[in-house]
Amino acid sequence: MSVAALETAVIASKFRGALVGALIGDCFGAPFDHDGKVSKVILQKYFDKMEDPSFKSPAKSYTDDTAMTKALTESLVTHHSLNELDLAKRLVGNYFSIKEPDRSYGSQTTTIFHKLKNSKFDDIWLPAKELFNGEGSLGSGGATRITPIAIFCYSNYDLMLNFAEKCTKLTHTHKLGVNGALLQAIAVNQSFYSLPNVPLNVDKFVTDLINKMADLEKIESDNVYLKEEEPTPYKNRLEEIQRLLKRNEVDDDEVIAKLGNSEEALNSVPTALYCFLRSEKPIKTVKTENKFRRAVQYSISLGGNTDTIASMAGAISGAYHGYEYINKSIQSHCEKIKETINLADQLYGIIK
Repeated sequence: MSVAALETAVIASKFRGALVGALIGDCFGAPFDHDGKVSKVILQKYFDKMEDPSFKSPAKSYTDDTAMTKALTESLVTHHSLNELDLAKRLVGNYFSIKEPDRSYGSQTTTIFHKLKNSKFDDIWLPAKELFNGEGSLGSGGATRITPIAIFCYSNYDLMLNFAEKCTKLTHTHKLGVNGALLQAIAVNQSFYSLPNVPLNVDKFVTDLINKMADLEKIESDNVYLKEEEPTPYKNRLEEIQRLLKRNEVDDDEVIAKLGNSEEALNSVPTALYCFLRSEKPIKTVKTENKFRRAVQYSISLGGNTDTIASMAGAISGAYHGYEYINKSIQSHCEKIKETINLADQLYGIIK
């Protein structure tokens, strides 16, 4: 679909849907993070309760995933482009702010932030490059904050990839970490161009991703893991997703075994994508007709890195279905929901 074919109202709704979807996945997934098996019964009651307009409770806090997404969005709004130095300063500033509660940042990320602060941002790329004896982090931190880039550059694919790679390399320089962020950005982008009133062709959706990742997954001579073990890991995971989606029901243990649910980008980005695509059809263990809620709830039900996977699935689903499709009561239980909506509108205002 061309840019011109998307109506203004649809684009604005997708901007909101992507950022609000990411926030909801993070806030709702955080209480179950790394709890292992998540009770389907408890999770169903949890979501049913939050969807009830009469239920009142304190807003659910977001994690480092949203904190960094928020910093990136604010930087884009301020500079109308990616400004790497400004983004680095915002990420570090948020982490060290005495006004900020504990957002559960990963130890490697905090190491980078300390080095950036101590060096006075002399070389914003160096601390991330130094991790793991120069191999860099292969975690999902870059992927889970990439949504603002995906929607800001929705009409310029090459610019999106360029910005996404630079944004990710501030903290994650391993090829698996970078390519995971690129895959997430591309998935949000593809969802952006899909119309929710037209049934999603999930097989074609994945095939398009396979073709794009095949172009991106280049073997680097200094990357022994990619060269000797698995030359095209994301392409392979996408092909596995395609096989799983052709079956009516797949046991959760099999999904986890084949796609993962941990902190590494390779074991979380494909899982989030699968959760979105699988949720376009009913799932026995997730009792709701709302496909956005189904994607987030199903993501959390797989256990493991629940906040990150649910946040990425929520971003993709929100970009596809749009803001109006997301239940307002569920939104109301998330910290900074109004600010997130406002940031989405400001980001859209730059490019409209």
